[in-house]
Amino acid sequence: MNAINKDNTEEKILKAARTIFVRKGMDGARMQEIADEAGINKALLHYYFRSKQKLFEAIFVNLIGKIFPNITSVLLSEKPIEEKIGMFVDTYIDMLLQNPYLPAFMLKEINRDSDFFENTIKHKKIELRSIFKMLESEMEAGKIRKMNPRDIIANLLSMCIFPFAAKPMLKRILFGDNHQQYDEYLAQRKSSVKEFVLHSIMVPQN
Repeated sequence: MNAINKDNTEEKILKAARTIFVRKGMDGARMQEIADEAGINKALLHYYFRSKQKLFEAIFVNLIGKIFPNITSVLLSEKPIEEKIGMFVDTYIDMLLQNPYLPAFMLKEINRDSDFFENTIKHKKIELRSIFKMLESEMEAGKIRKMNPRDIIANLLSMCIFPFAAKPMLKRILFGDNHQQYDEYLAQRKSSVKEFVLHSIMVPQN
C-alpha cells in the first residue's frame, strides 16, 4: 500500500469514526458501523486501529484541539486584556459555528470518562496556571476587578458553549423551534458575550 493510499484510507476512517462517535458516543459505536461508513472492510479498519478505544482516543484528542483553540496563545499574548477577551470569544464561537456538534458530544464523553479527558488536557499542554497568573496580574494592575480567575474562564467558556450544547431546548423555548432565527441568534453571540463579560470584569479607567 503506497503512502498516498494509506493517508487517504486513514483520513476516511477518521472522518467515518468521528461521524459514528458523535452520533452514538463511545459506548454505542461499533467498529463494523465505522468500517461501513468508511467504505472499507472491518479487517482493514483493525489494521489501522487495533481497537475501538484506540480509534476513539485519536478522534477525541483531535476534537479537544478544536474545542480549545489557541487558548494559550490568545490569552497569553501581549495585547490589552479587552482585546484578548475579544479574540478568544471570536475564535471560540467561530469554531463552534463550524462544528456545532462538538459541545454535546464532548460533555457526554467527559462525563463518561473524566480521567481520560483530564489526561488529554495535560497532553495538549493547555497552560491554565499561566492564564490564571496573567488574570491575577491584570487584577493587581487595576485593569480588571478582583475575583477568582477561574470564574472568568468558566464564564467565558459557558457563555460561548451553552447555546450550542443546549440548542434543541433553547431553540424551542426562545424561538418556537425556528431554525433560521436561532442560527441568526448564534451568529450574533460574539458581540453580546464580549459586551457582557467585559462589562462584568473591567475596572473603569479615568
